[in-house]
Amino acid sequence: MNGALIVLICSLGMAQEPSPSGPVSLDAIIQALQQAQAATRPHASYQVIREYHLFSVKDSKTDSQVVAEINFRPPAFRDYTIQRSSGSNRGPQIVRRILDREVKATAQDSPASSAISSDNYNFSYLGEATLEGQPCYVLALKPKRTDDNLISGQAWVDKHSFLIRQVQGEVGKTPSWWLKTVRIKLVFADLDGIWVQKSMEATADVRVVGAHTLTSRILDYRREHEVAATSFSGSPTLRKR
Repeated sequence: MNGALIVLICSLGMAQEPSPSGPVSLDAIIQALQQAQAATRPHASYQVIREYHLFSVKDSKTDSQVVAEINFRPPAFRDYTIQRSSGSNRGPQIVRRILDREVKATAQDSPASSAISSDNYNFSYLGEATLEGQPCYVLALKPKRTDDNLISGQAWVDKHSFLIRQVQGEVGKTPSWWLKTVRIKLVFADLDGIWVQKSMEATADVRVVGAHTLTSRILDYRREHEVAATSFSGSPTLRKR
């Protein structure tokens, strides 16, 4: 889930659980969450256009923007093309490594190792909140093992669909001594019937060189034999679910 941070860093050198109020138990939320995730696996080919932005708090010369085209053909094929880039050449290098990692993970059918599931996490109930106008259950995430693909933090689960709308926290394992902390925020939404990662923000505090942030967002998408109604330079219509 957080491969972007691993590449960024390499390139830069239980308390008592409260019971949830209302009729839905924590176990029921987790079970519904896992079922909802399994049901959203895409069965048709699609293409996503992502924009990446890499920047440093201290040094604006490291700023870089990259636009990439990512193609997915289920069940296990993914490829990509860098369409354009500007600024520091570090950006394209990092994005290529990120996307190479995604391609490899898809080919090996390994997303389950980073899924928000009872195989990977212990959960506790924190309460309810509204996120972008949608009511959510808020769950604490505690990784069951030390793994750089897992996040210690919180997940916002849609009360109606039981799909994850947001995950935020720190990477459970840092891959290098140079890395002090890694913080990540992932936002998800319905994109014309496909539940996708809408945006990402990953910040690494690196010894000596300071904080670096990598963000990504969807600019546009295409599905089998159709093109999104919005233009390439705009933002796609994200359906509320």
